[in-house]
Amino acid sequence: QVQLVESGGGLVQAGGSLRLSCAASGRTFSSYSMGWFRQTPGKEREFVAAIHWSSYNTYYADSVKGRFTISRDNAKNTVYLQMNSLKPEDTAVYYCAAAHMLGSRYFYDGMYDYWGQGTQVTVSS
Repeated sequence: QVQLVESGGGLVQAGGSLRLSCAASGRTFSSYSMGWFRQTPGKEREFVAAIHWSSYNTYYADSVKGRFTISRDNAKNTVYLQMNSLKPEDTAVYYCAAAHMLGSRYFYDGMYDYWGQGTQVTVSS
């Protein structure tokens, strides 16, 4: 069992930066691949980024590539999402998720076993 708690969301102007954190409980955090998704009202949850349990591979949605960076610190049981050059279209609730077996379908939310409660990110124009 893994419990995930996101933090770091807030209101920022376009062009600004935020860093989201996701703290995980449990001693097996290092064995889980982690992902970030986001959702706006009336839309499906959207893949943002993922990182393999070993940190060897990272994956990004085209819409955030070059602006967002996912990383993890297994000693702190935490995964991060550094978001730079934010745009109003990045406004959403951001969720972190843990997957025991991720595979090639890292962009599919059904691959993830545990989810956090979400943190709101609002980017003003």
